[in-house]
Amino acid sequence: MSRIPSFGPDNLDESQSRLYAAIVGGRAGITTTVPLTDDEGVLTGPFNAMLLSPELGMALQELGTAIRYRSALRPRSRELAILAVAAHWQCQFELDAHTLIGAHVGLTGAELDALRSGGELQLHDDEEAATLTVARTLVRTADLDPSDYDAAASALGPAKLFEISTLVGYYSLLALQMRIFGVSRPPEPRADA
Repeated sequence: MSRIPSFGPDNLDESQSRLYAAIVGGRAGITTTVPLTDDEGVLTGPFNAMLLSPELGMALQELGTAIRYRSALRPRSRELAILAVAAHWQCQFELDAHTLIGAHVGLTGAELDALRSGGELQLHDDEEAATLTVARTLVRTADLDPSDYDAAASALGPAKLFEISTLVGYYSLLALQMRIFGVSRPPEPRADA
C-alpha cells in the first residue's frame, strides 16, 4: 500500500501528463515483462511518486531511460548490477521486477537466486564479473579502493565504470524512494502484454 495518492491518467495536470507519457512511451520494451501501470492506468513502482514533482520526475525518468537504452553495458551486465543494488537495499519491487527482466535477458535461475540473496556467483564473462563486483562494492562501501579501481578500469574501461556508478546511484535512489513511499511489489504481468 502506497503512502501517496495514486495518480490516475485522467487526473493529471499538463506537466504530469507529459511525464506519464514519457515514462510509458520511453520504456515500451519493459512493459512486456513488468507492467508499468496497474489495471486503472496508475504508474507502478517508483514512477507514480515521480508525478509528485513532474520536472524532477522527468529528469529522473530520462536518466533511467538513458541507463536502460543508451548505456554501453550489455543487458545481462546491467541486470546483474541492478539486482545487486536491489538485494543490498532489500527493495522488493526492484528485486521482483528485475528478476523478471533478468530472466528475459538470459540470467539463469541459479544466477537470479544468488543475486537476490547476495550469494556468491561465478561469472565467466569478464564484463559481467567486473560489473557485479563493482556494483556490490559500491553499495557496501560507496567507493573503490585503488586496487579495486584498477581492476575495474582494466576490465571495463573508465566509461563503463562511470555508467555502473551512475546505475548504482540511480537504482539506490529509486530503492530509497520506494521505501519512503511504501511501494512493495510490481503487479503481475498481464495476459495481454
